[in-house]
Amino acid sequence: MKDLTQGSIPKHLITMALPMMFGMFVQTLYFLVDLYFVGKLGATALAGLSLAGNAMFLIFALTQIINVGTATLISHAVGEKEQDKANNIFNQSMMISSVIGIVVCVIGYLGAENYLNIVSQDSGTVAMGLDYLHWFIPCMALQFLMVSISAALRGTGIVKPTMMIQMLSILVNIILSPILIAGWGTGYAMGIAGAGLASSISVIFAVGLLAYYFKTSEKYVSVDFSLWRLDPQCLKKLLAIGLPAGGEFLLMFLYMATIYWLIQQFGPDAQAAFGLGSRVMQSLFLPAMAIAFAAPAIAGQNFGAKNYQRVKETFKWSAIMTCSLMTMLTLICLWQAEMLLQGFSSDKQVIVISAAFLQIICWNFVPSGLVFTCSGMFQSLGNTWPALLSTATRLLTFIFPALWLSQQSDFTIEKLWYISVATVCLQALISFTFLRREFKKRLTEDVLAIPSPQLS
Repeated sequence: MKDLTQGSIPKHLITMALPMMFGMFVQTLYFLVDLYFVGKLGATALAGLSLAGNAMFLIFALTQIINVGTATLISHAVGEKEQDKANNIFNQSMMISSVIGIVVCVIGYLGAENYLNIVSQDSGTVAMGLDYLHWFIPCMALQFLMVSISAALRGTGIVKPTMMIQMLSILVNIILSPILIAGWGTGYAMGIAGAGLASSISVIFAVGLLAYYFKTSEKYVSVDFSLWRLDPQCLKKLLAIGLPAGGEFLLMFLYMATIYWLIQQFGPDAQAAFGLGSRVMQSLFLPAMAIAFAAPAIAGQNFGAKNYQRVKETFKWSAIMTCSLMTMLTLICLWQAEMLLQGFSSDKQVIVISAAFLQIICWNFVPSGLVFTCSGMFQSLGNTWPALLSTATRLLTFIFPALWLSQQSDFTIEKLWYISVATVCLQALISFTFLRREFKKRLTEDVLAIPSPQLS
């Protein structure tokens, strides 16, 4: 356990964010490695991977419930010096993670084809996506156990073990991908199905190592099967914090699925380009997201210890850091968008569409950084509903104009990206307004003196 109620807040943010950033980058490499090798199979395979991979947003929505609820409650318990309380929270989290993982497997295999048929009219794309999902679903199911353990460690201020284990797992994935996808050394190429299998094997490896480390090294909380019985009060608190946070990712799943549905009229090239650009954009977000994800543990412990001034300082520093990083990333995308995409596809049309996407969408990077920061602070305060409401506002303000534009004769794919930029700016403004209100309500000290981060 690491005490985050003392010491320099910027130092804590950087110390926790660096290994988290690396771990998140490693996690993203699962998809980037798949993109690289599957991209060699053509635009249809890349589109199938993109459509199937979008289902991970639904998994992120469910894992985020566990992730945010567990990390927030444990960080509060650590700040309150209540070890038994933290241990009970962890075991409740592990119990429901196991159940949800099993349910995801069943629903995934039964519903995969129906989902793909909704978001694509191209039979080849659907077939590719289905091949991938059939082998990738075990990876999706095991995310719950991995997230539960990682969230417990993060709530106690520990992040480095997760980073190291994820690094090892991605090495397994990198080794297996060319072997299973392209048949290197075996002569048996599974194609896109091999990408899903490689990811599943690497996650099985990661969960095994993480469980071994947790059992042998972590002492503040531990697995105790005698606590694996329903604790309604604990689960109610966990879900009250986690459900809105999970709802954010569910709305993002709906947002992405809507875009895939709207652009299917432009063919597999457009869907492949959007999938590629989105994955690259998510990778670019990692440094800022790592800082935003480190903030809840720091602010959460200080909130539990009633060190309210340090809660405010955590927001200020994380906002400054995330928005500064996003400004640099915006400039990179404006100048070198095509360079970021090279190597993932040999289809020139896919690269052109994807580069145009990045050059427009990068204008929402800075407001996105502020949204990430505000979401992290809502988690630390134990009230994630405002973040869900701001995300819902973004979804509604995007979908209705997008549906209207799609019916116009001059509809182009670029118009969707401009609408997206406008709606993220609105979301940032709403999130910051909600956070100021939450500070006034939950912290006893005056927060009007907190400077507003600039959006540009």
